Amino acid sequence: MHYLHTMVRISNLDAALEFYTHALGLEEVSRRDNEQGKYTNVFLKAPGDDVDMSVRKAPLIELTYNWQPEEYTGGRNFGHLAFAVENIYEYCARLQSRGIIINRPPRDGRMAFVKSPDGISVELLQIGDALPLAEPWLSMPNTGTW
Repeated sequence: MHYLHTMVRISNLDAALEFYTHALGLEEVSRRDNEQGKYTNVFLKAPGDDVDMSVRKAPLIELTYNWQPEEYTGGRNFGHLAFAVENIYEYCARLQSRGIIINRPPRDGRMAFVKSPDGISVELLQIGDALPLAEPWLSMPNTGTW
């Protein structure tokens, strides 16, 4: 057995792709428009998840955009997506420069949370040991929920 993907329903394809690809840095692997079902699926992978795609796909996020508008409500039954990053401080600073709110700053040098445009929590974890405590993160308060 191996992990295939997590499907996340999105309400705005452009906003979701801006967040997941441009801000988070995920890479589009494939896209499929289904005229009969009236939806678009976009599959994304993390840049470090390079596997031989002819043998097995990397773990993917499947963004599902239904062409007929729907309102999605989040629940605690879905927790979050999680990604490991090389330098959590630099990564969070880059997200902030793109207008992404850091809901739970990396005060501990190890973990942060942000949200997608559709309210999906994304956990960011420092690869290896926690970084030394540093400002502005150390004294930055939480914003909203994660």
